[in-house]
Amino acid sequence: MDWKSVPLIALILVAVVAAGCINGSEGSELKEATLVVFHAGSLSVPFQQLEKEFLEYAEENLGYRVTFQDEASGSVAAVRKVTDLGKNADVVGVADYTLIPQLMMPDYTDFYVLFATNEIVIAFTEHSKYAEEMKAHPERWYEILAREDVSFGFSDPNQDPCGYRSVMVMKLADYYYDKPIFETLVEKNTNIYFNGSAVVAPKDIQIKNDRVVIRPKETDLTGLVESRSLDYFFIYKSVAEQHNLSYITLPDEINLRDFNRADFYGKVSVYIGSTSKVIQAKPIVYGVTVPKDAPNRELGMEFLRFMLGENGRRVFQENHQDFIWPPVAFGNVPEEIGDIVKVEG
Repeated sequence: MDWKSVPLIALILVAVVAAGCINGSEGSELKEATLVVFHAGSLSVPFQQLEKEFLEYAEENLGYRVTFQDEASGSVAAVRKVTDLGKNADVVGVADYTLIPQLMMPDYTDFYVLFATNEIVIAFTEHSKYAEEMKAHPERWYEILAREDVSFGFSDPNQDPCGYRSVMVMKLADYYYDKPIFETLVEKNTNIYFNGSAVVAPKDIQIKNDRVVIRPKETDLTGLVESRSLDYFFIYKSVAEQHNLSYITLPDEINLRDFNRADFYGKVSVYIGSTSKVIQAKPIVYGVTVPKDAPNRELGMEFLRFMLGENGRRVFQENHQDFIWPPVAFGNVPEEIGDIVKVEG
């Protein structure tokens, strides 16, 4: 053995160990953070993709190793977690932007951003009763749903915008088709009723038979249709696309998609028993905010900026949902997003 080489070997070993320590310390220098996100069930798929991409962005650019704590629910329920239950969230994303100014401002937040749109469709599978007829004659949708051997569902209007929007669609259908569709599909099967000026969704909704299924959020019904326990359900087009479900589109006069028909939509309002609020039908627009008391407000704003920029635009388009470009912000808009949104007030 050449003992003269020992110091050199030792130096090499020291250098290797030191390099490992340096690299290890670099990894450990990342700050750990948890972001709590309350969001609509219909945002689950795009948010999961956004969050995965943001993890990489945060490590490379912000020095954070982020853990997301997601709570998907109906949007009304998501907002009430903050306002009624006192839970803390870093980001709140809802399927109906009006819930933020109605229920969260000014005490819980002072701004909100409109970022995406959608439309109501009727989804089903090839195993749903009369599926081929529904595909061939979508204009008969209300006749098919009215059949005694057909089951259909929608989410709870007290917890979820998709629920009260589904009810709005069926009431708008009365005016569009000039037929008692709401009475046939809703009033005969539930205790939801029209009082002459507005649809009333009682706080405790009751179902009168096994033809109708109501769940807390619209995505809860997806599995029931896929497992053949339910024939049809009212759902957002983006969710139907994401789950590869068959669906029919509804006329623009009732699908809540067309901004040019906002006046016609406005003929229908729904009283929500859980909040004692009356919500007027309008085109579907999603909203998002960062609450005032967000535990990680700075990082929440970083995620919001990531979501409202080109990354969010691409992710939502990839997941079959139209993105508002540029997003439109209202209220005391934070400077962190001021340059990527259109400020309206």
